[in-house]
Formats: sequence, C-alpha cells, structure tokens
Amino acid sequence: MKTLIQLTLTAVLVASAAHAQGMTETMVAKPDIAALPGVALNQTLADALPEDIRNAGILKVATSLTPPISFHDDDGKLIGIDADLAAAFGIILGVDVEMTDVGGGPHIVPAILSGRFDMTISGINDDPELQKQVDVIDYMYDGTTIMVVQGNPLAVASMDDLCGRRVAVPVGTFQNRLAQAHSDEHCDVPMNIMSLPKMPDVLQAIRTGRADATVNGYATSVYSTEKQVGRGVGLQALPDIRLAVGYLGMLTAKDDTALRDTAAATLQQLVDSGAYQAIMDKWGLGPLAVESVKINDAANLAME
Repeated sequence: MKTLIQLTLTAVLVASAAHAQGMTETMVAKPDIAALPGVALNQTLADALPEDIRNAGILKVATSLTPPISFHDDDGKLIGIDADLAAAFGIILGVDVEMTDVGGGPHIVPAILSGRFDMTISGINDDPELQKQVDVIDYMYDGTTIMVVQGNPLAVASMDDLCGRRVAVPVGTFQNRLAQAHSDEHCDVPMNIMSLPKMPDVLQAIRTGRADATVNGYATSVYSTEKQVGRGVGLQALPDIRLAVGYLGMLTAKDDTALRDTAAATLQQLVDSGAYQAIMDKWGLGPLAVESVKINDAANLAME
C-alpha cells in the first residue's frame, strides 16, 4: 500500500501538475450507498465544516489508485472503498465531493501541503513521520505481503527469498522503504529494487517478467490475486506473509483541525451505523475494518 515522507518547496508545483493530469469527478452516491444506515444529512456535522467549504458547497478530495481501495472501472469511473466513503461523506455533510485521481502515491502529501485539496481519501500508510507533516485519520487496517506470478515459480516464502531478486515497488512508499531496509540489513546479495511511479506499473512489471516480485499492501495484493489478470498472467499474494500491520489514513492539513475533526466524526457515524462495515465487506476487506476512528494513532500500531 502508499506513504510519502517528504517536505519540499516544490509541493505546489507537483500537486498542480498532478491535478492537471488527473481525473476529477463528483462522487454521486449509488443506490446501495445512499440506502445504507447512517448515510443521511447530519446538520451538526455539516455546520462544523470550515466556512470556505460550507460556502463553496464542495469538498475537494485527492486519491490515488490502489485496488480495491481506489481504482477505475472499465468506463474510467473512480470506484472502490474510497469512492464509496466519499459519496457517503457528501450526503452526511450536505456538500458535493470532488474526487481527483492525482496519479500516484508520491502526489498525495503534496496535494495537502499545496492547499489545492481539502483532504485525501487514499490508502496511505500512517506512521509517526507522516504525522509531522499532516494529520492522519486512521480509517482501516492493512499490512504488507509479497506478490509474485501465479504459482510462485521462484518458491518465495519470506523477505529473505527476495535477496538478489528484482523487486518492484511504488516510489515513495512505506513498502519501498521496507524492502530497502531489509535488503540493506539482511541480504548478502542486495535486492535489485525497481522504484516505479504507481501500483499498476508495479503489477505490470511482474506480469511481464521485468520484476520477480513486489512488496505490497496486503489488501491490494489479496484483491489483485482474486480479481485481476493482465494479459493472461495472474498474480499471487502470499497471505501467510503478513508484515508491518498498521493503519491506512485520510490526510488533512495540520492547521485545519475543524475539517480533521469533522471528517473523523463523519466516519465515526458510518462506523456506528454499520454503513462503513458494509462498504468494507462489499469490497472484500471486512476483516480490515477499524472498530473506532482514531487520529494520528500509528505509534500504537508500529509498522515494524
């Protein structure tokens, strides 16, 4: 899955370029989302939104692609857990939610630091370093596993088996750092780490034989095993390998506590009503649902 530990004076330029390249759409709740319990206007929460969002009637949300958390359907529409949550947020808060695919994980934190977006709903790993830049609303659990070509022809059974292998990972992610750290600390023959722009590129590298494996978020890996085949080549998660259990988080600016607290309370309404669990179950990730919504809680689930 995705995280970015980056402070940069070019954040505005990066986020602006990503916005220009990405797809923006207003998230309209499908009947199954609108009909869920608790998905109804909460005027108290709507009134608690920052004034600029209330006046505009628009909540601007950045995302990036991590199936089944956020991805495009065959018609190019954003779907997944994040899109469903965004649609539910719009109803509860009485605003339009404009959701933009900013292209890849490296653009997520700059999207907030630049001020171009109000928040992110994207499968990005929470960790204490990330919290130095942004506030993180922890909205689901995840872990890390290894993905290989279907059948696991190289008989990979642990991170040690990746030593000397070509390992593709998205640039700027927690999994990238995890693979590099393991290579540095445990491999006599280092991994050949291929840092690629985004997750679809990583999966394609394995399918085409450019890479032997990836170290990837557990949720995405399990989903890709069950649902996705590219060019006739399936991939396989190794579910017995479950490393670095932690949170995925929504991001808000550190000086925007009103939005942070309102978003957290909105998500808690969905948790309490059962709507959140229904969305997680819909996409096959019910076991990764949180029981309550916490903010900046990564230190209590250290990803080691």
